[in-house]
Amino acid sequence: MWHVYIIECADKSLYTGVSTDISRRLIEHNSKKGGNYTKLRTPVKLVYQEPADTHSKALKREAQIKRWTRNKKLALIKGDHKELSKLSISHD
Repeated sequence: MWHVYIIECADKSLYTGVSTDISRRLIEHNSKKGGNYTKLRTPVKLVYQEPADTHSKALKREAQIKRWTRNKKLALIKGDHKELSKLSISHD
């Protein structure tokens, strides 16, 4: 099973990734082996995760979330579906 996850870095920035083992991945991030972005922003903590059936679905969801604004990501993390819907409305 794959998972999409969001971690909050020490500088309060949000990082989105995918993994089959989130616990291992958090250890890697916190030991500065988890990617260039998080190396300079440890410690990190898990703030959100959701399952994905396949690696492909996890990567697509990760890409979707990465395009979102910080406020939309925070609404997802809080489980605020009303705010998430409001932020999803196109303003074109």
